[in-house]
Amino acid sequence: MWSLFTSHASEFLTGFGWTILSSVIALIGSTILGLGFALLQIVPNRWANLVGKIYIEIVRNIPLLVITMFFYVVVANIFKLNGFVSGTIGLTLYTSAFIAETIRAGINAVDSGQYEGGRANGMSWWETMRYIVLPQAIHLVIPPLGNQFVNLIKNSSVLAFVAGLDLMYQANMISQLTFDTFNPYIIVAIFYLMLTLPLSYYMRYLEEKNAH
Repeated sequence: MWSLFTSHASEFLTGFGWTILSSVIALIGSTILGLGFALLQIVPNRWANLVGKIYIEIVRNIPLLVITMFFYVVVANIFKLNGFVSGTIGLTLYTSAFIAETIRAGINAVDSGQYEGGRANGMSWWETMRYIVLPQAIHLVIPPLGNQFVNLIKNSSVLAFVAGLDLMYQANMISQLTFDTFNPYIIVAIFYLMLTLPLSYYMRYLEEKNAH
């Protein structure tokens, strides 16, 4: 395994870099989108509520690979997207639906008296959300958000199906070249653990810190 890694180190490290880049972009994008669609579901406007619910129900119930292939096969013909961009967009949209539900659940878990108190003191709906409800909700959703972030990193392997240059793509190429169907994927698993384990422990640290 070590000799395989040293002889193909550049490919593995290139894939590792693309995996990190895709994960970071998707994490930021899905968090922003997720927060937006979570708020759409609770704003005092039924049409906004409907838009938020439709988006989440559709995206959550379509496999990630189908969403990714839609951008790679259909949308790419219009906007000339490459595999990396198509995969990252699919990963962002898919994860955003789950983050939206996580944040919405956290907001609903905050005592309603907090919202009513803010409104009674003359704060607008947005001010009440921003300064009173959302800070408390974020503390509540740190553990499930951490799980979503870890899942996002693991789901980034979907880029391999659209030639996204990620770790899995590189492993597939090396496996075909060397006829080794075992060691390339062990190496890839180690790279994924290098990303997911520190994140898991950090989210656990935040959870314990906020519990005190």
